[in-house]
Amino acid sequence: MECRGRCPGGSARRARKQMPKAYVFTRYGGPETEAFVDVDRPSPGPGQLLVAVRAAGVNPVDWKQRTGFRRPGEHEERVFPVVFGNEVSGVVEEVGEGVEGFAVGDEVFGTALAGGYTEYTLVPVAIAAHKPVELPHTVAATLPVAAATAYDGVRQLDLPSGATLLVTGAGGGVGAAAVQIARAFGLRAIGIASEGKKDLVESLGAVHVASGPGWAERARAAAPDGIDGVYDLVGGEVLTASAELLTDRTKLITAGASEEDVRRLGGARVARARNAAVLEEVARLVLEGNLDPHITGTFPLDRAGDALRRVEEGHARGKTVIEVAR
Repeated sequence: MECRGRCPGGSARRARKQMPKAYVFTRYGGPETEAFVDVDRPSPGPGQLLVAVRAAGVNPVDWKQRTGFRRPGEHEERVFPVVFGNEVSGVVEEVGEGVEGFAVGDEVFGTALAGGYTEYTLVPVAIAAHKPVELPHTVAATLPVAAATAYDGVRQLDLPSGATLLVTGAGGGVGAAAVQIARAFGLRAIGIASEGKKDLVESLGAVHVASGPGWAERARAAAPDGIDGVYDLVGGEVLTASAELLTDRTKLITAGASEEDVRRLGGARVARARNAAVLEEVARLVLEGNLDPHITGTFPLDRAGDALRRVEEGHARGKTVIEVAR
């Protein structure tokens, strides 16, 4: 029997026949390893959502993973090609076995299981949240990695209202979010960033201190009553100098250096919660006007490489987002 017009299940069958486009790296290395490929449309397993991606956030960790970088605790070998991206916002297309609280058609945002620079991806329900209607997909896509990492770190420091928090790398996505979240928690924020990002840092409500030689002395001068906590996003010599600004080294955390490096200085890595409650909280901060991801660049999926270069080469102020047309 022939079905004319809108047939039940017809659009789903057609979608399954289409090969989604994805931006990937085919081996470890530099930009020369990147390519667009057609990939199989994934099927959600138990506890997973198949999400039609509307927007994907771009983060430094994306290009770092292309070089072979692994987050603490990651040990599994990657199977190439690997789809870029870690945070997405989109619409639920299918739900896996045992999923509760989500249905086909729901707008969601969360951490992608198998990459975000693509048309379809899988998102575990444990790290997915319903997207508020008032929140654009482009904004929601910036929250699962950058904003949630910033939130987890500020919460971890647990500084009292009125304390002074110093954020290194304050002009990037995580840094800009950390400064704003600190302010929302009643903290005084000092942001270390290049002179070119002075206006951005100050617009977030932080005291700007220029990075480069002598930055630590400038930071001391900006905080005559002392620095109570440091959220490091740079690592290396900046992390070491940051530790020397603190009386209590347990108030030193980093998302820019290894566990070994920061523990040697008396601090700790940011402990990621990776749960829906944090996603809901950062979304609430956005809606209340306390957190602006400062999206300064949006690119269509077919220019994903340009979006990634913008972040990798350090030209991004705030957040860069890839939009997936439908």
